Amino acid sequence: MDYNTIIYHKKDQIAHITLNRPEVANAINTEMAVELREACHRVNQEEDIRVVIISGAGKAFCAGEDLSQFSSVVLSESPSSIELKEFTQRYNVATIVAGIECPVIAAINGDALGAGLALALSCDLRIASQKSFLGVPDIERGYFLASGITQWLPRIVGRSKALEMLLTAEPIEAQEAHRIGLVHQVVEHGEVILQAERLAREIASRAPIALRYAKEAIHKGLDLTLEQGLRLECDLYMLLQTTQDRIEGVKAFLEKRQPQFKGE
Repeated sequence: MDYNTIIYHKKDQIAHITLNRPEVANAINTEMAVELREACHRVNQEEDIRVVIISGAGKAFCAGEDLSQFSSVVLSESPSSIELKEFTQRYNVATIVAGIECPVIAAINGDALGAGLALALSCDLRIASQKSFLGVPDIERGYFLASGITQWLPRIVGRSKALEMLLTAEPIEAQEAHRIGLVHQVVEHGEVILQAERLAREIASRAPIALRYAKEAIHKGLDLTLEQGLRLECDLYMLLQTTQDRIEGVKAFLEKRQPQFKGE
């Protein structure tokens, strides 16, 4: 499929998805949301993909939603529930990205704001440029978008910091984002993609089924009681014992060589 608002390519078991509307700081419009949905579905269908990197073209990662497309809804004094639901569903790309089964890295090469920050939070790992700003300016406009931001943010940085970021609407610098655990690494501005690729190659060398199950255990386990989470972990562990990759991993360790995982 050809894309107009994103760039999609694969190399060495790594899929790259680049938001490609640099003239508007990669703001999410309807077309981009549709294309992201298709790309994420494509990733889950292609068994050779082990890691995904999401980045933005130009100087920004993603400035949020493109309100100009839906001014009739946004500026309406009493939009219908159907209009609001459609508006929300079209922009909620973070939930789509969260559905990717393999590990996902956000290469935050510029500002990540509003729905753009939600998109980054839905990824598993986040590497940011030292010049990046991250925040939720939506409150200044009298609303916040139903993009998952109120749920992911406190789970990652804690309730107090999430409330501060939401209620003040003040973006924070990349170093502060790293201090509070919002991003995992901060690198030189021109090194974001390179570092994301290094990390992706390291992750891609691991057993792909084990990677998916580890991701599932952590994400699903956070919404379970400890007892339920431990049961989930045990179930996934038992499933891993039936894979050829588990046998290859143990043999490689005993033979002091690099394992050759096949995702089987």
